[in-house]
Amino acid sequence: MEHSVRHSGTGPASSDQHARHQRQRQHQRRSSRASKRIRKYWQLYLLLAPVIAYYVIFHYIPMYGVQIAFKNFLAVKGIAGSDWIGFAHFERFFNSYYLWRLLRNTIGISLYELAVSFPIPIVLALFLNEVRHQGFKRFVQTVTYAPHFLSTVVLVGILFLFLSPYGGMVNQVLGLFGAKPVSFMTDPSWFKTVYVFSGVWQQMGWSSIIYLAALSSVDPQLHEAARVDGASRLQRIVHINLPCIMPTIVVLLILNTGTIMGVGFEKVFLMQNTVNIEASEVISTYVYKTGIIGSQFSYSAAIGLFNAVANFILLIIVNQLAKRMNETSLW
Repeated sequence: MEHSVRHSGTGPASSDQHARHQRQRQHQRRSSRASKRIRKYWQLYLLLAPVIAYYVIFHYIPMYGVQIAFKNFLAVKGIAGSDWIGFAHFERFFNSYYLWRLLRNTIGISLYELAVSFPIPIVLALFLNEVRHQGFKRFVQTVTYAPHFLSTVVLVGILFLFLSPYGGMVNQVLGLFGAKPVSFMTDPSWFKTVYVFSGVWQQMGWSSIIYLAALSSVDPQLHEAARVDGASRLQRIVHINLPCIMPTIVVLLILNTGTIMGVGFEKVFLMQNTVNIEASEVISTYVYKTGIIGSQFSYSAAIGLFNAVANFILLIIVNQLAKRMNETSLW
């Protein structure tokens, strides 16, 4: 009987071997399906290849250098040969005199920008969606889209020209009402406002495109039923259009909240001067000054890594909150 059981193929060893063969066959079938899909749609994968190559070459491979944040990097020794010092650079930054000023300015600008620049494109898209005169609608779209294509250097040059206390257009208008000239670009109290509202002017039209696209998918029958019930245009906007684009709003809010610690470098640096430095110094400009100008590569890499990790944690937290509250999330 033992002999028959051993050769009947029902023992533990035989079961494991059978399961292993099953897994191998499933893997072969998946590989075959993947290869057939690639051969069938090879043109699409070819178009995707440059994007993948870009991220691999310029985003993933350079991550090898992140380890200098934990080393006393010396160019003559290289990354691998530099001495390991652990979290010394992080401790230096956390004990730095500039820490709270950098966090206050970075988070303050980001929250100010989120509170002002995030809802304005939504409102603009909702209003444009209600415009029935196509000529006027195209004109407004063109006017609001155009600033997006200005370079940051040109935008900051326009700000200095228009906000100059010596003949700037804004101060000339204020002078008509008897107000004294205001040094918008050198007064620290005005820096965040100028930064945020200039960004709103430049990006609100472009940012509204995705909301207009979402509004185009709203079922017209919902509006027809609401009109029959006597709903006004404002009521239809609030109770039909807004809920229909809410998933898009939530996703973009998550993405924007996940970059709170990532205030852009270029615009802040161009608007920055020795007078408004107290309000304009953010993490990105500090990293540039300590790393590139001051040649403190390991210290600046530690600050940049802290900034990236903080953004990643914020993104996860906001995504989980959105999933629990609205059942809409990135993953």
